Amino acid sequence: YQRRVRGAPMDEYIFPKDLLYKIAPLQFLHVLNKNTNVVSVQVGPKTYRCKEEEKVVYGPSPLIVVPPGHYVVIENPVCRNKDGTISFTEQGQARLSHGDQEIRLEQDPFPLYPGEKLSGRIEPLKVVAPNTALRLQASRDFVDKNGTKYIAGQDWLFHGPGTYIPRKEVRVVHVVKSVVIGPNQALRLRARKDFIDRKKKSRFAGEEWLVRDLGAYLPDVDEIVVRTVNAHILTEKKALHLLATHTFTDAYGKRRKAGEEWLITSKHSETHIPDIYEQVCNEVNIITLTKRQYCIVDNPIARRFEKAEEDEDMDDWIDGDWNSRLPKLGTKIILKKDKNFFMAPGETISTLVDITVLGEDQALWLQALESFTDVVKGKKIVRRPGERWLIYGPQEYWPRLEVKEGHIVHPIFKVESLNLYVFDPSTLIPVSYTHLRAHETGRNL
Repeated sequence: YQRRVRGAPMDEYIFPKDLLYKIAPLQFLHVLNKNTNVVSVQVGPKTYRCKEEEKVVYGPSPLIVVPPGHYVVIENPVCRNKDGTISFTEQGQARLSHGDQEIRLEQDPFPLYPGEKLSGRIEPLKVVAPNTALRLQASRDFVDKNGTKYIAGQDWLFHGPGTYIPRKEVRVVHVVKSVVIGPNQALRLRARKDFIDRKKKSRFAGEEWLVRDLGAYLPDVDEIVVRTVNAHILTEKKALHLLATHTFTDAYGKRRKAGEEWLITSKHSETHIPDIYEQVCNEVNIITLTKRQYCIVDNPIARRFEKAEEDEDMDDWIDGDWNSRLPKLGTKIILKKDKNFFMAPGETISTLVDITVLGEDQALWLQALESFTDVVKGKKIVRRPGERWLIYGPQEYWPRLEVKEGHIVHPIFKVESLNLYVFDPSTLIPVSYTHLRAHETGRNL
């Protein structure tokens, strides 16, 4: 038999002389020769009889069995000759690679030689699925079987599908999964360091760019996924206000200067994915003027200022040159009658205002803010700053920038059969006579 006090060292084993050990199949034990201090390995099936100078220091224990598709890590592995056999010293002790590791795959059951030990458990090999990869890092310099040299700290990817065979010089950092880019989406990437991407384009560290190709995209080892960018849907009633953070050429081939602002409408594209150097300021809704509405635009762009009185497309400035899209600061224009347009960056607009409609018994007080030439019934009249006058109904009054619109006055006496109206002088101008007006003749009394 074999007796040992719990917790006692190996030397306190009691081994009777001529003790026989029956080693079953797939078992092994370590036998110490006390004269030479050499430990030998005995593998079953056999019956082993210890000599007087020998004692069993380990076992019997089962052989290490690595099933298919698995691996095990051995610490302090035995050294091997060029033909793969185990290297022994002159005394018969197996040589060890102390502090090293060896990864053993599927093979015949094997024993652990003295000094060897398992590192962890027997693990299954990593199966890399399609559209995924393993990020690997070299822990030391080595050359693989294909002659490729790797240096410590170098990263690379093992692309699936496939089974990854581990190496002692390589550690698995993490699993990289592909990102699916759907319609109206793009993937924003950043470079970890200077490298050449899969499209043979040079990238510098920190550079960002967009990938617009549909389908699964597996980031390269030097690419960082920043986020997925969704497209903005553009319609006839909605545009996108953009700002350039750097000088670049946009997706439509137009050169944009840093700080430039512009609009993207459905005339350019049904959808727009903001580029790396494009900052989305806001979405702009279309402004619609009816036949009886007008609005005042402050700081209009040059192109709109030149065509304010024309009935052409108000948004042809969008594709104009740089100068046509610059705002004319300090100026104003009036837009009126059946117009659909987007406000350009830098422009401001008052609320949409309905025109003033004067009835037969109404008059509107006006005052000139600056000199201009007015046309009344085909006659030209020069208006001076501060001049005040009345216009009489029935008519529609469309405003002018040079004129300040006053209040509507009503007659204090009227004879409709004669089309004769008398207005209260106190509501008009500080004079002592009464204003009378005949509707058909336009005569003031």
